Amino acid sequence: MAGVMNKKVDKIRQIVRLKHLMSRWKQMSLRRRSEDSSSTRRPPSGFTFVYVGPERTRFAIPARFLNLPVFEGLLKQTEEQFGLRGNGGLVLPCQVPFFSNVVKFLHKDEHKYGKLSLQDFLNLVSDADLSDSCKENVVVFTPLLQKAEV
Repeated sequence: MAGVMNKKVDKIRQIVRLKHLMSRWKQMSLRRRSEDSSSTRRPPSGFTFVYVGPERTRFAIPARFLNLPVFEGLLKQTEEQFGLRGNGGLVLPCQVPFFSNVVKFLHKDEHKYGKLSLQDFLNLVSDADLSDSCKENVVVFTPLLQKAEV
């Protein structure tokens, strides 16, 4: 009889542990979901979101980058390609690998590379030691969305 009672107590303990585990998992899941949703709504302080390429890859870049000559060139290309429509985020009409390189160089040494124009970055990236397959991907201003609303 005592053995049956111990088995019941063990089962009750297992059920209580499982319930406690499920409760903790639910709390962690809800906390993670709220953190994820808040991070997708707004960029961190001092940063802005830009969307790059046909897949609209989102980058959070320091807002001060928008004043640099390379971004002035990108914004001019954006205006020429998409016009001045203000519905949604800032979409840049360049390929993701090129933009990634620009951001990488700026993060590496903003004082040095921040003075470069868009054409200077094009030359820098094309002169960099890239494999042939990467050079093919450095096509900067190809129409991404023909006659599409931004």
